[in-house]
Amino acid sequence: MSFHSMWTELLPLGRDSASGGYRRYAWTPADTDCRAWFRAQALARGLTHETDRNGNQWAWLGDPAAGNALVTGSHLDSVPDGGAFDGPLGVVSAFAALDELRSRGVPFTRPFGIVNFGDEEGARFGLACVGSRLATGALTVEAAHRLTDAEGITLPRAMEAAGHDPDALGPDPERLGRIGAFVELHVEQGRALDLTGDAVGVASAIWPHGRWRYDFRGEANHAGTTRLADRRDPMPAYAETVLAARREAQRVGAVATFGKVAVEPNGVNAIPSLVRGWLDSRAADQPTLDTVTGALEKAAREYADAHGVELDVVRESFTPVVEFDHGLRDALARILGSGTDLTVPVLGTGAGHDAGILSAAVPTAMLFVRNPTGVSHSPAEYATEDDCTAGVTALADVLEGLIRT
Repeated sequence: MSFHSMWTELLPLGRDSASGGYRRYAWTPADTDCRAWFRAQALARGLTHETDRNGNQWAWLGDPAAGNALVTGSHLDSVPDGGAFDGPLGVVSAFAALDELRSRGVPFTRPFGIVNFGDEEGARFGLACVGSRLATGALTVEAAHRLTDAEGITLPRAMEAAGHDPDALGPDPERLGRIGAFVELHVEQGRALDLTGDAVGVASAIWPHGRWRYDFRGEANHAGTTRLADRRDPMPAYAETVLAARREAQRVGAVATFGKVAVEPNGVNAIPSLVRGWLDSRAADQPTLDTVTGALEKAAREYADAHGVELDVVRESFTPVVEFDHGLRDALARILGSGTDLTVPVLGTGAGHDAGILSAAVPTAMLFVRNPTGVSHSPAEYATEDDCTAGVTALADVLEGLIRT
């Protein structure tokens, strides 16, 4: 089955007709449909399909128990109204690359696997890379059991409703120990490759990043009868904090975004009692990230005091800087540059990936495919078919090079 036909078959799954974006949230019917698609692709190629204890899907050529397995893949879930490429491009390209390797007659001298990691985006339960975090032990079973969606449904309940046993959750060192290298292909979530004119690049590192919840607590009251001087309104403090986030990030070359907010009681004619905002902040290095988040919290507390409201700041998740395995990274660049005078771009990224989580336990590398607009986490996310084809060829070249060494 060609890349185009696989892509066309996957494209309608979980797509919202109104927004044009995707709502492939973990352990929902859309997620189930995507998992069924993955299983069908695996079986159509004569691969052994399995779902591990944490809900990650694997398709195997050869016996993974032999060790030193070469694995590629990504994820199929999405952010709310996300684009078609983030995650799925890596999974579809993995199957297409396997087809290419077989057509070349490459001998598979080591086990080969394709993976679909579960709940990478964290759209439903608020924590990214749940499947890979559980596998590596970065997320404890106790913490996983406490994850809850907006409807109050816990992760175990959601998994059980989708037919998966939540009692099996936990670290999977034996499985990870069988993997000799993991290479994840992903659409670039920026315009670096577009600016250099390259279709494909190699990742150097993932910026340190985290999510913080800011709870501004005031006093609900009538919007029409309460004097401005008598108000304990958390909204102005929150609004000033949003502006401060942009200012502090810009000052040091980082990024900081309040992309989600919840208001109580959330009435047009009511002064809020609570404004809860979620901050996502990322920087090229840890000191810079600390500078941004530290300065922002200090400013937010000053704004809260000025408006007579209370502030709680909770760090909900954090991922330190990830330097991809230098030997594997250099091997990718060498393989892709072989026989040409071209230098393969090596670039960092501010986006988190399962590859970054896995790097603590497995030699890991990433390939990026050009995104001409730089737009991601949006229905406007895009890569040309020629660049997608170039990505498949690059992935196949890399996998062949690693198999033969």
